[in-house]
Amino acid sequence: MDRTQLRNKLTRLQYEVTQNNATEPPFRNEFWDNKRDGLYIDVVSGEPLFSSRDKFDSGCGWPSFTKPIQPGEVAEKENISHNMVRMEVRSKKSDSHLGHVFNDGPGPAGLRYCINSAALRFVPREDLVKEGYGQYLALFE
Repeated sequence: MDRTQLRNKLTRLQYEVTQNNATEPPFRNEFWDNKRDGLYIDVVSGEPLFSSRDKFDSGCGWPSFTKPIQPGEVAEKENISHNMVRMEVRSKKSDSHLGHVFNDGPGPAGLRYCINSAALRFVPREDLVKEGYGQYLALFE
């Protein structure tokens, strides 16, 4: 999909986040406090990236996850913007900017995938089959 098509498909914020590495405001984004069961999908490619079962409240104001559904669906890349060294997280399929991963999360891996809501589309558990993601229902049993 070229840039013109993306501009027509995405909101201004979604475009800025996914294509220009912008960051949405903390605590004022769509999914930071979403507690429903479901999948978080790449807003550009439609690839399932994160499960609500791996989401946790990190207190940072953005959706945070302990791991992606499939590690190969996200790519990590060193980012040195804003006078910090961080690991950027990008969607492997669409090469969209998603957010960053930090090593201060819970669980055995200790990771916190801090992701912009604007890079995601949420599909509730009850709509997975209808939207073509039925193979992921087992994640919620």
